[in-house]
Amino acid sequence: MKNKLLFACSILLFFSENSFGQGAYIPYNRDYYHLIERYEILEGKNNPIFHTGFKPYRRDQVASYLDTLATGKLIQSNADRFNLNYLSNDNWEFIDRETENSKKPLLGGLYRKPSDFFHYRDSIFDFHINPVIYLSGGMEPNQENFRMRNSRGVEFRGSIDRKVSFYTYFTTTQTIFPSWVKEYVEQNGAVPGEGFWKRYEGEGYGYFSAMGHVNFNISKSIQAQFGHDRNFVGEGYRSLIISDFSNPYVFVKLNTKIWKFNLTNLWSQKTADVTYDFAGRPTDDRYPQKWFSHHRLGINIGKNLNVGVFESVMKNEFDWNYLNPLIFYRWVEHQLGTPDKVMLGTDLKWNFTPGMQFYGQFVLDEFVFGEFFGIDGPNSIRNKHALQAGYKYINAFKVSNLDLQLEYNQVRPYTYQEKFENQSFTNYRTPLAHPLGANFREAVAIVRYQPAPRFFTNLTALYQYFGDDPSEEVNFGKNVLKNRMSPNTGIGLFGNVIGQGVENRVLMANLNLSYMVRQNVFLDFSHSVRTQSVENEEQTRNTSFTQLSLRVNMTRNDFNY
Repeated sequence: MKNKLLFACSILLFFSENSFGQGAYIPYNRDYYHLIERYEILEGKNNPIFHTGFKPYRRDQVASYLDTLATGKLIQSNADRFNLNYLSNDNWEFIDRETENSKKPLLGGLYRKPSDFFHYRDSIFDFHINPVIYLSGGMEPNQENFRMRNSRGVEFRGSIDRKVSFYTYFTTTQTIFPSWVKEYVEQNGAVPGEGFWKRYEGEGYGYFSAMGHVNFNISKSIQAQFGHDRNFVGEGYRSLIISDFSNPYVFVKLNTKIWKFNLTNLWSQKTADVTYDFAGRPTDDRYPQKWFSHHRLGINIGKNLNVGVFESVMKNEFDWNYLNPLIFYRWVEHQLGTPDKVMLGTDLKWNFTPGMQFYGQFVLDEFVFGEFFGIDGPNSIRNKHALQAGYKYINAFKVSNLDLQLEYNQVRPYTYQEKFENQSFTNYRTPLAHPLGANFREAVAIVRYQPAPRFFTNLTALYQYFGDDPSEEVNFGKNVLKNRMSPNTGIGLFGNVIGQGVENRVLMANLNLSYMVRQNVFLDFSHSVRTQSVENEEQTRNTSFTQLSLRVNMTRNDFNY
């Protein structure tokens, strides 16, 4: 399957002789991307450079957008001026304005630019290299071992002939997670966002992380990318379509932007399942693979509304039928005998007034008219869908750089599950969408405040209500790895509701304070409080976690699940 992806990428390269200059993609980081997206919301209209519904973004497009901000009137506060300067320095090779040079480069040739440990740039070759470091230590009550993380690595990016851009990231990590994250790993057999792991110091985990891609323009309006990475669809804190929760996977992506339309085609190979040894550790083996195809068409309607419609299919083997970038997948699947996992839906954002945005998603996994509308009976087991609704308020209550976000997510039982082997909506035993899988409701509230240019605060609170399985043999619809045709619940076709099974309620709050010492070097303090009540358990599971961190060119740890 991977050979077929390489073949497809080779064909695209062959036709890209007259490529236009463009940049590598910026790794998806919620804090970083929020700094970009908040200005579009403040302006109250869609930015003219790129659609925000499919992430990550390209550096050259972000730089073009930053140049428009520099000549506009949105940048008012000291923090905004700092953020514009920070983002511009981070993408300086594509900025049309003058950007900073370091006042005191190391050894004459290192950190000549604040964002680059070393760079080289001429008319043919462009190269940037940086260290990647994450050192953290923390305490959790009633736990013997110190909670910690030690990640070291390198990332580099660049371009060749101003036509082909590239990015590579590699780290090695040893970590001891907070107790609820460790429990998640033990239950699912995978580290969220990383996949394969080995034991470290008894209850810890060690793993490698790697991402990389090449990208190029086939024409002025069509761009191609081939690599290993994650993707994210939507404007929310969560995504119910494709999120960054699972580990990187190999893919080919086409992005076509014409007038008000943006068509994204994604073809990828994912790990369907994992084999484990007697101690529950991943084995050195050939894991089963599966094939995923996804296309999303986004359209700007007026100046402030963007609507996307998507369709995706998961199949346990490669099939040429799904390579067509403009076909209706459901029709193709019908011609094959309906053997595959097909989902469709929509997402939208509406910047309805300067400083405020409404966004949402709807995912339809299965549709039977009489059961969907309750005509044949209430709460059918085949009534599988997911819903998101969110609201963002930038410079809330006229306080500069105070940003609020509210979000609601719900997923019906058995959504994302499948009846055939290796076709569930997962990658390496973790959900491709929401961390909880299905059969849940969730409310999220986020307060972001930047009281000074280098000081960032983030308070995230969430409430989760979900139903779990009492045993491996019973399937109430939460675990997306299970077969939807074998519930063994005794409920039947109708009467399946969110929260069925063993009821769980989670209330969690996480406060993070970050100080940017220099470009992409952060000191973090975070404190998390988490309480979980489980049906038929007398005692509530209460815990807290406090940690200090040093980050260099890395995304902040997020344990909000």
